[in-house]
Amino acid sequence: MGSTELAANLFRATQTEEKLRREQIKGKARANKTHYEVGQKVRQTIKELGGTMPEDLPTAQSIKSIESKQKKMLKKEDKK
Repeated sequence: MGSTELAANLFRATQTEEKLRREQIKGKARANKTHYEVGQKVRQTIKELGGTMPEDLPTAQSIKSIESKQKKMLKKEDKK
């Protein structure tokens, strides 16, 4: 997950948490509904601003993949 998607997720989560607290929403079903509604509004805003939808963002490299590439590079440099 890249920084843009992380930021959108964090914004969605914090706004949901605030709405749950502010409106004193109780119960799993109501909390899930609120979570979904806030997520839809965040997606709508991204779309209206002309941003890239999360599912269309490029997939970030996994940490393991990056570590593997770095190890290979270090081994090549050690052989020089």
